[in-house]
Amino acid sequence: MSTPDTASIPPARMARLTRALPFWLSLGLFPAILLAAEYGGWALLLPPLASWGLFTLLDALAGLETGNADTDTPEEALGWYRAITLAWFPLQAAMLIWLLATVPAAAHLGAAEKVGVFFGMGVASGTVGITYAHELMHQKNRLERWLGDLLMASVLYGHFRSEHLLVHHRYVGTPRDPVTARYNEGFHRFYPRVLWQCLASAWRAEAAMLARRNRPVWHPANPFWRYAALQAGWLALAFALGGSSGVALFAVQAATAIWQLELVNYVEHYGLTRKHLGDGRYEHVQPRHSWNAAQKASNWLLINLQRHSDHHYKPDRRFPLLQTYGPEEAPQLPFGYPVMTMAAMVPPLWRRIMNPRVRAWRRQYYPEIEDWGPYKRAETPLPR
Repeated sequence: MSTPDTASIPPARMARLTRALPFWLSLGLFPAILLAAEYGGWALLLPPLASWGLFTLLDALAGLETGNADTDTPEEALGWYRAITLAWFPLQAAMLIWLLATVPAAAHLGAAEKVGVFFGMGVASGTVGITYAHELMHQKNRLERWLGDLLMASVLYGHFRSEHLLVHHRYVGTPRDPVTARYNEGFHRFYPRVLWQCLASAWRAEAAMLARRNRPVWHPANPFWRYAALQAGWLALAFALGGSSGVALFAVQAATAIWQLELVNYVEHYGLTRKHLGDGRYEHVQPRHSWNAAQKASNWLLINLQRHSDHHYKPDRRFPLLQTYGPEEAPQLPFGYPVMTMAAMVPPLWRRIMNPRVRAWRRQYYPEIEDWGPYKRAETPLPR
């Protein structure tokens, strides 16, 4: 594994359109969805092939990106990077609306093909839309945060913002974080657990924040009312455009997107835990508490989400400035997220790939810990 380049990419180079253009490759998913809706049949394979398949191939060809931007790059130099995250919601919304207005009544598509079209739409709204929503919800700009909420509402998962910002980032690597996948926990056990635990933990986090302000949970400041209203708006629109079939197909899209989100959550922290220091205290989050991946092409598709070690270390950094780390500072995935999420769907294969890496991580960073049983079972004390 290559170590990061020591020379930072200067702000003047970062500001160039040509430097940002690879991150715009995600727009290629929209033509793939249009072709799937127009032709059905073989064309239904185009959206997953244009994301998972194409970027896996490009990763093999392009290799690793070990260069890092100068973290002092000013905001005004990042305009071309921000633009794609700002443009995505109107484009995704327009595509969803067109599909809801045309596909439910399309005579040239069978029932299974209609489901396949919305599965492909879910590939786009999950692989890209939720990734962009994740970037937007971390920003202080009101417009960006609203766009993040709108994107999450379009997949019926609005509470993700509360859970991610108030729970996951604070408690990652501890038993209080639902989405830190436990060692030997297969994805098919992780998935149903995380669906209900994340909703509950997000609600508790918002309730606790309101209580500190002497406000009840039904106060208008509770963002769950906004999440519910936005999601109800999407469901009402789906019914108005496509009737009950439109609602069902919209749900297929949302379920596909949520499945992809939680697959990525599973991969990002599998088996990695923060050291318990006693009395409910844990060490601070470090780059070693997330899996890092430097595959160039899948980082284009996922706007550097695979530089997840730095994202947790510095959550307020915009995606072009996220740093990659070498193996001496952060554990490394052998492949990018497209390959790793597919492997996660086959638990024996996943354990064969990842369990030796988790054990090596323990030896490297925590040789003093002799009993990993409580960590593996999430039985260390809850953080204060």
